[in-house]
Amino acid sequence: MAARGLLTILLALLVSGTHQATFTFKNNCRYTVWPGTLTGAGSTQLSSTGFKLDSGESSSLVAQPPWSGRFWGRTLCSTTTTNSFKCATGDCASGDIACKGAGAIPPAALIEFTLAINGSNDFYDISLVDGFNLPMSVTPQGGNSSCQSTSCPADVNLMCPPELDVKGPNGEIVACKSACEAFADPKYCCTGSYGSPSTCKPTTYSMIFKKLCPQAYSYAYDDKTSTFTCNGANNYLITFCP
Repeated sequence: MAARGLLTILLALLVSGTHQATFTFKNNCRYTVWPGTLTGAGSTQLSSTGFKLDSGESSSLVAQPPWSGRFWGRTLCSTTTTNSFKCATGDCASGDIACKGAGAIPPAALIEFTLAINGSNDFYDISLVDGFNLPMSVTPQGGNSSCQSTSCPADVNLMCPPELDVKGPNGEIVACKSACEAFADPKYCCTGSYGSPSTCKPTTYSMIFKKLCPQAYSYAYDDKTSTFTCNGANNYLITFCP
């Protein structure tokens, strides 16, 4: 009886410290965006892995913590003559609007989240480690004074070096590769002998991303200025083209 009573108390404490979080996606771009979602291992799958947002539209998903995963925006999407869905940037190669457990094909800007339980902090960031395709921001709503917004509001495509740019069907620049993807060099990828914070440093290319989006990850070990925490937020507003 005593053991059962202790178990009941522990379960009550666990539930009382757990709060669900809503992710609200808003498209402020002048064009349609197809958000993609990828849930990390061990987390409860979200109700959607990909959907369409016309300009000015909003949509929401609810996550039950503990949850981790990432979000991104796909652009210039269409259905081919063989009824396969495909996007010029951020495509997840599922052949459908739903990504079905597949992640974004670089280059794509990512929003990464870890939702905690029992009063711990949530962690979130915007990452350009896999390149850039469109501006985005994260704004916590609710929570304590530690909760801050983070954003990559600049259109990095406008300043993308020619050796990194990705052109769309009409010759326009639609995305900007990371130097790692473009050159597969360990010094850009933070791999091999460059696989630690002491050996992998900012490069000329990563500094272009950092100058335009100082709050976003520009390379793998860009933690100090790019990881954000929040305690108690019940909603995170994710805006494309903030």
